[in-house]
Amino acid sequence: MTLEEIPDVLTDYATTYGIKLVTAIVVFYIGLKFINLIGGVLVRWFGKTNFDLALKGFIQSLSGMMMKVILIITCAGIAGFPTTSLVAMLGAAGLAIGLALSGTLQNFAGGILLLILKPFKIGDFIEAEGHSGTVTSIQIFNTILNTPDNKRIILPNGPVANNAIVNFTAEDKRRVDFVFGIGYDEDVDKARSIILGLITADERIHKVPEPAILLSALSDHAVNLTVRIWTDTSLYWDVNFSFNEKVKAAFDAAGITFPQRNIILHQVGK
Repeated sequence: MTLEEIPDVLTDYATTYGIKLVTAIVVFYIGLKFINLIGGVLVRWFGKTNFDLALKGFIQSLSGMMMKVILIITCAGIAGFPTTSLVAMLGAAGLAIGLALSGTLQNFAGGILLLILKPFKIGDFIEAEGHSGTVTSIQIFNTILNTPDNKRIILPNGPVANNAIVNFTAEDKRRVDFVFGIGYDEDVDKARSIILGLITADERIHKVPEPAILLSALSDHAVNLTVRIWTDTSLYWDVNFSFNEKVKAAFDAAGITFPQRNIILHQVGK
């Protein structure tokens, strides 16, 4: 190639590949806009249907990722890169990355299992991996909880799907357990009658299953009455706190004392 031929060769390359590169850039820009448009359509469509909330977020994330990968391969082909080689390179890179990020793939598989088996849904209060909170999102790799004191907990899906999960809100009713200790000098039947009256008067407490008031233990300083009542799951904490307060007030009014342990220290002279 002579010096006189170089400008012509550069012009040919610029004409051939420059147009392809500009076309690829334009297609990439339009493709991103189209993907965002599809995402918006999906959001609006999900909003009009009773689609599972967890599945909504998962499908949106996965579909967006897949469309972007397809767009990149398409634009590479337009720019003149051999797509067969590119796909092979992506496959090899995917294998290497998969081996390096086996935990991430496990989280992806865990997310699929959570969506298929549905041990919990968005809005449920669960305990998993030693953490408790309300499920706000089930994503491709993570499940996000919001604690009662408004902290966000991000749990990887793999361990969540493969270990024990406690779902506190899966059922529509829950049992509330109490233990009330009274002194040995107090009338057990009287205390039981007072508690039963409070249960009967409280509309939040279910009458079926039948409430139970049991003498559960004779400890070294108290007679323990175990009370088991059922209520709606949504009212669990309201009943738990208010019933304790009601029993305390009713026992005080009836003169029933709660046991106290007094410790007296005697100073021993030298």
